[in-house]
Amino acid sequence: MSKPFYITTTLPYVNADPHIGFALELVHADIIARYKKLLGHEVFFNTGTDEHGLKIYRKALEEGKKPQAYVNEYAAKFERLQDILGLSEDLHFIRTTDEKHMRAAQEFWRRCKERGYIGKKLYQIKYCVGCELEKTDSELENGKCPLHPSLSLETSEEENYFFKFSEFTKRLADFYAAHPDFVVPDVRFNEIKAFVSRGLQDFSVSRVKQKMPWGVPVPDDPEHVMYVWFEALVDYISTLGWPSDEASFDKWWLQSGGVVQFAGKDQIRQQAAMWQAMLMAAGLPPSKQIVIHGFIQSGGEKMSKSLGNVIDPFALVQEYGTDAVRFYLARHIHPFEDSDFTLAKFREAYNADLANGLGNLVSRIMKMAEEHLHDTNVRIEDSNDTNKIPKQFGKALDSYNIQRAAEIVSERAASLDRRIQETEPFRLVKTDKEKGKVIITDLVRELVHIGYLLQPILPETSKTILSAIRDNIMPAAPLFPRR
Repeated sequence: MSKPFYITTTLPYVNADPHIGFALELVHADIIARYKKLLGHEVFFNTGTDEHGLKIYRKALEEGKKPQAYVNEYAAKFERLQDILGLSEDLHFIRTTDEKHMRAAQEFWRRCKERGYIGKKLYQIKYCVGCELEKTDSELENGKCPLHPSLSLETSEEENYFFKFSEFTKRLADFYAAHPDFVVPDVRFNEIKAFVSRGLQDFSVSRVKQKMPWGVPVPDDPEHVMYVWFEALVDYISTLGWPSDEASFDKWWLQSGGVVQFAGKDQIRQQAAMWQAMLMAAGLPPSKQIVIHGFIQSGGEKMSKSLGNVIDPFALVQEYGTDAVRFYLARHIHPFEDSDFTLAKFREAYNADLANGLGNLVSRIMKMAEEHLHDTNVRIEDSNDTNKIPKQFGKALDSYNIQRAAEIVSERAASLDRRIQETEPFRLVKTDKEKGKVIITDLVRELVHIGYLLQPILPETSKTILSAIRDNIMPAAPLFPRR
């Protein structure tokens, strides 16, 4: 019996429409979730929305809306991504305004405080509203946050609750040493190990309610609300029903060996250090693994509304289809480094890889099969054998190298296309029927394997291919019409 497997994305802020960068994180995590199911694992796949904090509170006021009405509107847009991106039907979606999450965050706070890791003190901070994070001088460039250079840092002095992060320097360093594959890729792991080795500083975990009323109330202190990062990270366990649903938590957090967290490179500190220290403080086991991806740029520049280069995943899917978008994010976006995305590059790849590539290949093979294999049965069931997953394909997905896995499928399709060019079975069958049928049958069998390997990456296309083979007919319409 395979272990249960738990995977989650981060929870994006609902202060803007969904963009292609978060679509990348969702699709990559979904590919891994579907791959694990293919191997026989029972999978819990989680995503959701982060809906508290100063940034969201101010945005709601700017639009003349109550914060809850504002976040409801934007959360619905993120929920729609499940359908347009073809995500797993059993995907779990949690919102940080859900009652069960807020209760869990408060219980988590209590446990950390009872164990001596939360206390009050007066302090002065430099704070980036864009990151919702305090900034030390060493993190600034020309007095600005490098991730949000257009925003002025805010400084304030007040009495807040603090998490005693400084007490976890050695514990985190020891944990990293004992788990050499905790963060993927290594370059990001080295980054967080270097950050921890410099010594950790306590960080504020509350805000005065009078200044920032939009947040989860601090237990037993109505004058404060929880700092957004502190309570939002608890969603990774609140979505499991923690602390009340012990059976669910035991299965998905303990028996599974912990959660695999997908996140962008700007969140490594929160995911791989802050959250792990918080779990230790609450007396809970750490995460299993953190997978860090790069950013998607457009035309060599960071996507921004002011530059007009933001890619809308809804519009992209509407024009090209769900699996076309999934394929590009899998095949042409690096799993760990920054990648460039333009509509021209997307269109070029769509026509080359899908319309003229995979789609044309399926049409050619199934046309020959429909015409010449009336009495030949190619067993679809034979493909549903995990032993038939190519070693390199499995190795790629086991190491979260989704691009390499997609390349392997593309290479198999290209090899099949070359075989058609070399053997010309559509001609051979006219002069040597039996020999031609043998080649066509082999081509169909190879197409079965391609359809099978596409299940995690292009689920709908995989279904269409395998259904066409099962019924021995060409798909009713081109899989990927030329654009």
